[in-house]
Amino acid sequence: MEELDKTDLLLLKILADNSNHTIKELAKRVNLSPTPVLQRVRRLENNGYIKKYIALLNPEKFSQGFIVFCNIKLKQHDRQVGHRLVADILKIDEVVECYNVSGDYDFILKVFAKDMKHYQEFVFNKLGTLESIGSTHSTFVMAEIKNSHNINL
Repeated sequence: MEELDKTDLLLLKILADNSNHTIKELAKRVNLSPTPVLQRVRRLENNGYIKKYIALLNPEKFSQGFIVFCNIKLKQHDRQVGHRLVADILKIDEVVECYNVSGDYDFILKVFAKDMKHYQEFVFNKLGTLESIGSTHSTFVMAEIKNSHNINL
């Protein structure tokens, strides 16, 4: 792993908070000229420190503000069943995040839905059709307290 200096770390913090800055704005914030800042950002991108740039959409503006964490237990633990579930989950638009976890459950899904009725239809008509699922447990979000995609640098 390459060594990142204070300027690299500052650039990453600034971009993690708001990736919409121009190179000129970034240069001003880190007290460098635009050319070396552009070179640093490209190096950070090429070396995988920056995975991609995205716009974080407000789910409530699209009537998708009902957030549910759905825990899934596989029907059985073998490679084929796990791979089948992953392939199926990747096709479901309501699932915005999916993690393979250890413990009582095998996967945790973050699901955006319109409301409880929409989530019920999702469970019956989408999750319920997946043969690899043994059981599910849903936890409904009452309020979002912190949602940061930043990592501690």
